[in-house]
Amino acid sequence: MTRLRRAAAAAVVLLLLGVLAACAPRSSEWTDKEYAIASGGSTGVYYAFGDRLADELSQSLDITMAAHETAGSVDNLLRVDSGEAVLGFAQGDAAADAVSGAGAFEEPLAIQALARLYDEYVQVIVRGDSEITGIEDLAGKTISLGAATSGVNVIAARVLNAAGVDIADVQNPRLDLNDSMAAMERGEIDGFFWVGGLPTPGVAELSQTSSVRLLPIEQEWITAVNADFSHAYRSADVPAGTYGIEASASTMAVPNYLVTASSTPDSVVRDILAGLFEARLRIAADVPTAALLDRRSAIFTGPVPLHPGATDFYRDLRG
Repeated sequence: MTRLRRAAAAAVVLLLLGVLAACAPRSSEWTDKEYAIASGGSTGVYYAFGDRLADELSQSLDITMAAHETAGSVDNLLRVDSGEAVLGFAQGDAAADAVSGAGAFEEPLAIQALARLYDEYVQVIVRGDSEITGIEDLAGKTISLGAATSGVNVIAARVLNAAGVDIADVQNPRLDLNDSMAAMERGEIDGFFWVGGLPTPGVAELSQTSSVRLLPIEQEWITAVNADFSHAYRSADVPAGTYGIEASASTMAVPNYLVTASSTPDSVVRDILAGLFEARLRIAADVPTAALLDRRSAIFTGPVPLHPGATDFYRDLRG
């Protein structure tokens, strides 16, 4: 066999291996139904990540999966618990409330985690020409604190309380991210709370047409919130240049989890995680926060327990 023929044969083998890898055997627990990923609003990182993950898993597992637009973390958790979605994205604080039956949840949900994905940043956004300079100035203003069934709403209430602002003094139209941005552009609200990865696509687009500022969140407020709620938060900075801001802005961050129902078969969870980690860099080409997924930190989802299938997956990774 000539060198050229050997090279051609090797290329064919590599191509076949690639096809086989793309069509890896899947668990028999999968069915022909359409699977949903509860993925937040269409202009947020959750949705972008969920949409790409759904595409990747649909191809690699030969199933039908799609990202579904939702109101956010609380809504996502409820959908996963009810079986409406096989996967969901959720802020760590909302997920902690879900498993303990606290906050927005009247009773514990049967939710478990697949992975800690990345940290989300609390973003309190006002117009660049606004006279509002701090959280304390929000009393008497019209500020969207997020949709009613969102993790944003949960965090906004906690931050306002820690800063000494009575939530009753804030006019809150309870808008999701899309409607908040549109309302601020029309001058109908003074600002809005958002919690998401950096940069959040929708906010980045808003900053291209409107000057925006981020209000700082002080360390003492973060300490106060942590003392009351699961110690789920840490101090962080939004880097200068994000959304066109000139200087970095102090804020707080909360981890983000990929969750499923406790009843999801172990083999299905292993299939999902294998597909997620294999596709991580391809997803990151469109959703940069996906690159932050790391197998060493992915297991740290407390107080939300890891699903047994996820435990098996990470144990096998360690070999």
